[in-house]
Amino acid sequence: MPTTPTPDSQAPALELNLTAGPKWKLEQQSPDTFTQIIVYRGLHCPVCKEYLGTSRKLYEQFLEKGVETIHVSMDSKERASEAHADWGLDPVPMGYGLTREQAADWGLYVSDPIQDSEKAPFAEPGVFWVRPDGRLYLAAVSNSPFARPNLEFLLGKVDFIKDKEYPARGQAA
Repeated sequence: MPTTPTPDSQAPALELNLTAGPKWKLEQQSPDTFTQIIVYRGLHCPVCKEYLGTSRKLYEQFLEKGVETIHVSMDSKERASEAHADWGLDPVPMGYGLTREQAADWGLYVSDPIQDSEKAPFAEPGVFWVRPDGRLYLAAVSNSPFARPNLEFLLGKVDFIKDKEYPARGQAA
């Protein structure tokens, strides 16, 4: 069973290839507020298409609040590139090739294919916010495509978190 990293501790390392551009490394990110990592199931998932569409719609608003977003999956470069293009996600960076080990490090559930459109095992959804110093602030992990945090709600809380210096919660085991 996956174990989600502890909030306010150092986030697990994450290095991914992008569908366009250089390799992406979490340790090299320098957002003003958070790096937002949105893990999606893959090209086969219509719920992911809708969710990442919302992420794309809110992308600039998140940037204005100092939150830099990346979409991530276990898909191949070809499938991630197809999702990025067909779903209209540019300019949000699209990472691909998340490994089972990386998924486990982040506490993500992994599912085996049950239909033809699912080409390989894939990570179930997750949303993570990582502080500029690399500490995990928020972790929302699901075993189902139907349970994900509301991105508009999260966007509306960024200023509150900054203004009140609201701490990460959930460190007590």
